[in-house]
Amino acid sequence: MVGYPPGGSSDILGRLVAQKLTENTGQQFIVDNRPGAAGMIGADIVAKSPPDGNTLIVVPATHAVNPSLYAKMPYDNLRDLSHVSLLAESPYVLVVHPSLPVKSARELAELARKSPGQLNYAAASLGGLPHLAGELFNQMNRVKIAAIPYKGGAPATIDLLAGHVPIMFNSMIASIPHVRGHKLRALGVTTLKRASVSPEVPTIAEQGMPGFDVSGWYGVLSAPGLPPEILARLNAEIGRGMRDAAVIKRLAGEGVDVATSTPEEFAARMRSEMERWGKVVRAAGIKAE
Repeated sequence: MVGYPPGGSSDILGRLVAQKLTENTGQQFIVDNRPGAAGMIGADIVAKSPPDGNTLIVVPATHAVNPSLYAKMPYDNLRDLSHVSLLAESPYVLVVHPSLPVKSARELAELARKSPGQLNYAAASLGGLPHLAGELFNQMNRVKIAAIPYKGGAPATIDLLAGHVPIMFNSMIASIPHVRGHKLRALGVTTLKRASVSPEVPTIAEQGMPGFDVSGWYGVLSAPGLPPEILARLNAEIGRGMRDAAVIKRLAGEGVDVATSTPEEFAARMRSEMERWGKVVRAAGIKAE
């Protein structure tokens, strides 16, 4: 199950997982796209499926944000889904239009302090991690750069390139070609370590904001109450498939690092992400529309 339309990151990873599970287990896995409600339609189907390991869903990091954005959800993130494994992680990058007179994340924070209420940034979707990265930047630096919501990363990037909006936290794959073509300026990556696809770009944490860490991760969930032997088998087979050299190479070219885990590690990550982003969402007063 994929809770988003075909072609996006969740769908690409879902198809990779389905392919590798089919190859490694001899059982046919197919992808069923059920987009809508920030991925919750697909996740709800999985939460109500039999605990036999035959129904899985690939979720992005925004799955951990949804409980803070929505007053009512059809399932409980922790109680009603089995955490099978993390799959992969990818940093975002803080980019600006070249007309903005800053060359580092620290300079951007200083400019925002000197010109309160005059800066804004493109947010690919309300409550998505690129949006929350901007709010975290605001809160850590005690500044206010206003979010301009868009219906996706593509239209936001188009406006950024045109100079209609000067700042954006964007995916590496969508940004780095424009940075190398001098159409955008990269100020910093959002994870604690530099991105392998563009190691010359410093992290934001390196620039006087220790602890700034925003990662676009993906993981696999299944029905609640999976028997331990089924959970262990799924975890092992997914890990084996994701560590395939061809998969690692393909994802690395898109700025995505394979990052598998145990079920316990994934559940702990989910809990910490829910708590962390819940604080950011509440402090920023963000509500789902």
